[in-house]
Amino acid sequence: MAKNLENRSWFCALDPFLELYKANEDGSYTLVHRSETVRSTKHPTWKEFSIPLSTLCSGDYDRNIQVMCKNFKSSGSHKLIGTFYTTARKLKEGPVESNTYMLTHEERQRQKGSSYKGSGTIYVNKAFIREVFSFIDFIKGGMEINAFIGIDFTASNGNPQSQQSLHFINPTSPNQYVRAIQSVGEIIEDYDTDKYFPVLGFGARMPPTFDQVSHEFFVNGDASNPFCYRVGGVIEAYYGCLNRVQLYGPTNFAPIINHVARFASANKAGDKYFILLILTDGIITDMPQTKEAIVNASTLPLSIIIVGVGGAEFDSMEELDGDVVRLSSNGRYAARDIVQFVPFRDFLKGNWDPHISRLMLAREVLAEVPGQVLSYMKANNIRPQPPKVDVSVPLPDVI
Repeated sequence: MAKNLENRSWFCALDPFLELYKANEDGSYTLVHRSETVRSTKHPTWKEFSIPLSTLCSGDYDRNIQVMCKNFKSSGSHKLIGTFYTTARKLKEGPVESNTYMLTHEERQRQKGSSYKGSGTIYVNKAFIREVFSFIDFIKGGMEINAFIGIDFTASNGNPQSQQSLHFINPTSPNQYVRAIQSVGEIIEDYDTDKYFPVLGFGARMPPTFDQVSHEFFVNGDASNPFCYRVGGVIEAYYGCLNRVQLYGPTNFAPIINHVARFASANKAGDKYFILLILTDGIITDMPQTKEAIVNASTLPLSIIIVGVGGAEFDSMEELDGDVVRLSSNGRYAARDIVQFVPFRDFLKGNWDPHISRLMLAREVLAEVPGQVLSYMKANNIRPQPPKVDVSVPLPDVI
């Protein structure tokens, strides 16, 4: 905040703002931050802000930082009120007497000589340095990533005996679900700690009576051991399930989101993080319940990746993604964005090199996961543990 800023205009009130400049090796200064403007006052208090140390001072605690206080002008010709100099080492001491600065205007000082008493006073109300961790810091600290896979077995995908079906059973050519499981599953597999995936299905009638629709069943048919080893095991279980269940509907996401959320809710300490990969044709029927499930899960160590299979319109999936408008349900907003939607068809176009296509898909699928992990850890003040293992498995080049 500042007090008693000098106003050299008799007819206009002061609209002060701050500019912070980093000292360069050649003695010049580079603007690195500009505060908001506080209107019509000689005693402003500016909002808190954060700035990376690398930006502010290149990580050098003793490098000069120049701070200018200026009076805003709509023409852009802002008027200097005064300047002071400090360092990150000094600022981090916080609101102490040594962090009180007199603003100096050199021209005014020359004009007024010994009668010049400064152009106002700047006080540091709060300052601290917070260590920022990376996704890899948490991986090296032993954080486990556990991936679940959800597969859409609703009738809107088409009869598996039909060539037009997204679930078409063809021993010589994989259908779109198999291709999506292979392409996306191999990416997720690089992140999963033990390579065992619990695979859930939804939207099918179950044997032996086929008189009930399930929105939360294990694709391998074994409730006591629902895990499939690596992508090959997932595909094997998927084909077996297609021959065992009856595609039906409706398409409800909420049950499997809530299923995985229960595991995430029991593991909030930061040592485990969960990813739910949902493969679907995109025709969702429980939108209000799904939105509520996602909003509820947004406080948990969980990310949801939805891969749209086929050529349907995916407007509802874009809404769940929440990149443009933050997702809400019953007046409550998601605490953080945990959903990433990817239309698989975008990576089947043209004659792309398969390797390039996979890299592009990896970047799209996992673009937000590291940031979502860090947003959970930051919101819960969780620090990574000291490095426990060497990350020897190369992760996709998306972080």
